[in-house]
Amino acid sequence: MGCGAASCAAVGAWKKCYAQNKPAPFQLMIFAGAPLSQTIYGMILMFLIMGAAADPVALAATPGKWVAYVVVGVLAGISMGISAGWQGMAAASSADALAETGKGFTNQLTVLGIVETVAIFVMAFAIVLLGMF
Repeated sequence: MGCGAASCAAVGAWKKCYAQNKPAPFQLMIFAGAPLSQTIYGMILMFLIMGAAADPVALAATPGKWVAYVVVGVLAGISMGISAGWQGMAAASSADALAETGKGFTNQLTVLGIVETVAIFVMAFAIVLLGMF
């Protein structure tokens, strides 16, 4: 959803630039793809959970362990999805602002990084929780 929102805004911003005979900034592609990075964090957690769940000895020692894996995975996935959605909305606003003014790319990217930090923290907290089981 985040990439969709940011991509729609980037296309609209390019249209504005073309209509005003201004150069269309390629940096809008960065805004459009920014929420994708959070998929990588989810994939890292998936691999960790799959690796832990593939150990039959560990699962046999603690029969309810898989429930903890599912809960951590689902909650982390939802949290990262919400973060990616908000990052997409921030990227959409950034795309509009950059196309209109041609300025502020570094500031806008910094804001996207702040939102990204939420997903990084979620991944870190989830890894710590998975290590407890």
